[in-house]
Amino acid sequence: MRVFTNARLATMDPALPGLGVVEHGMVAEQAGRIVYAGPVRALPADEVVDCAGRWITPGLIDCHTHLIYAGNRAAEFEARLDGASYEEIARQGGGILGTMSATRAASPAALEAAARHRLAPLLAEGVTTVEVKSGYGLAPEAEYKCLTVARALGDVADISPTFLGAHSVPPDMPRADYLRLVCEEMIPHVARHGLADAVDAFCETIAFSPEEIAQVFAAAAAHGLRVKLHADQLSNLHGAALAGRFNALSADHLEYTDEDGVRAMAQSGTVAVLLPGAFFTLRETRLPPIEALRRHGVRMAVSTDLNPGTSPLFSLLLAMNMAATQFRLTITECLLGVTRHAAAALGRADVGVLRQGAKCHLAIWDIEHPAELVYRMGFNPLYQRIWSVS
Repeated sequence: MRVFTNARLATMDPALPGLGVVEHGMVAEQAGRIVYAGPVRALPADEVVDCAGRWITPGLIDCHTHLIYAGNRAAEFEARLDGASYEEIARQGGGILGTMSATRAASPAALEAAARHRLAPLLAEGVTTVEVKSGYGLAPEAEYKCLTVARALGDVADISPTFLGAHSVPPDMPRADYLRLVCEEMIPHVARHGLADAVDAFCETIAFSPEEIAQVFAAAAAHGLRVKLHADQLSNLHGAALAGRFNALSADHLEYTDEDGVRAMAQSGTVAVLLPGAFFTLRETRLPPIEALRRHGVRMAVSTDLNPGTSPLFSLLLAMNMAATQFRLTITECLLGVTRHAAAALGRADVGVLRQGAKCHLAIWDIEHPAELVYRMGFNPLYQRIWSVS
């Protein structure tokens, strides 16, 4: 048994108020699992780690990333600065479709090397669990390639792959044919070979309609896969309500979500994943309905949305700061948003919390108070990241 003692804990345990703080605490782990987290007590130990009064949180969770892609879209960033909109760039063959061409052409080895390079800054900030979406292949073999690369990253982090075949319609296939391919060939293959833990889709005027998303979600359910949704980012197509109807794990973005959508999410237990990096990069002005989400008791997660176009953000600590300053989340909401609530957005109960039975994913910090993790920008106070492969 290994014991981390002389520590202050932010356990995120729902049985405790707020962040679940234990001022004089310890964490004990055996075989990669937490066997005790709480006030200091005498336990037999093979190894004792003196944390010298440092804070321990669960390892952080980035629950919405598009980590696997080739190329970059710096030219589109410049075009947006010159006044082009996200929708205009997408309709001219840029955006997702621009990344598609580079991703299809890249070898698995090249995609993996690039993904590991992008993943490194997250790990250096104490991230131990990462959701990784496909969605830049938009063809069967290219999508499977991306998901296989995502699984390969499991030697350095706890990876949760998500199939995002319904990200956009590829230019080389009629819309109805591609949708049928996603539902009748790709989702069954992904489920059969265990390539992903969930299915995501992009519900927007430049992507897929609610009716089309419903077909994708029905296919996912038929093959035992949970669902997530890019919802109401640029317009209100009632994506949040659709996510609620299908008991989605999460609905993400949500800038245009209305009260009915929030109510549907509350009823289904769907987590709201807030993505301030995209809000910032696209210079949006319409805020997600934070007060309505609070009022209806919807859990809120915070993520980087790391992607090549609309959120080239490689810092979950900065994402928390953005969520606090732009969306007015509290310190507690931000920290729960990258731990326990982020875990819920992935359908996980074994990460994001310090309690018996959870994986021993820890972040040990050189800080005086957890608020420092949200308050600072461009400063990384991580002392040590503990990650268990079990």
